[in-house]
Amino acid sequence: MTNTEPHDGLTLFGSFTSSSSYKPMLYLSLARLPFAFRTVNLKYGAQKEADYLAVNRYGQVPALRHRGLTIVQSNAILDYLARTTGHFAGASEQEQWTAREWLSWEADNITNVAKVRHYSRFRQVDPAVMDYFRPLAEAAIGFVDRALEGRDWLVGDGPTIADIGCWGRMVFMAEGGLEIARWPNVQAWSQRLAAIAGYGLPYDLVPKKDRVFEA
Repeated sequence: MTNTEPHDGLTLFGSFTSSSSYKPMLYLSLARLPFAFRTVNLKYGAQKEADYLAVNRYGQVPALRHRGLTIVQSNAILDYLARTTGHFAGASEQEQWTAREWLSWEADNITNVAKVRHYSRFRQVDPAVMDYFRPLAEAAIGFVDRALEGRDWLVGDGPTIADIGCWGRMVFMAEGGLEIARWPNVQAWSQRLAAIAGYGLPYDLVPKKDRVFEA
């Protein structure tokens, strides 16, 4: 930790309870990039206050500021970081596009894992709501499990933003009562990700207060 500004003014706004915040946080940690983290307290509605709405008009986390640009939405941030820094982008043009396809698919499907987790931990809903979302979450995890059959990573021969984006949301599955052991390929994949230097689980990696990280 240091009090100086990180190289290029790379600043991530987020919350330690947010799966969307964890995804770019995990990327930056695995890539060993210096950056500043600015916490947005969702519990107290800081995401809807005027100063933060000036950063992210949707009133959501995360948001990234870099080189005079502001990027919002977690998967757009992952794509931007991969394009800008070259880390976890994919070895070929085809792999790069396939990784982005996974991010688009994640936003429609693995987001159901986040919904099950949210309704299990943060908000009580009618059981019928959970009966709707839980099979969708299980189907998404099952799809990833099948995609990993006989391979280490979702795209190519190494980790990409596809792995970071998909696992970054799925990491919270246990909080929704979804036991990872049911999907052995996903479990083995998560262990490979965890073995990469810089990896950390959400509550260990994402700080509760503003912080500056060195490379």
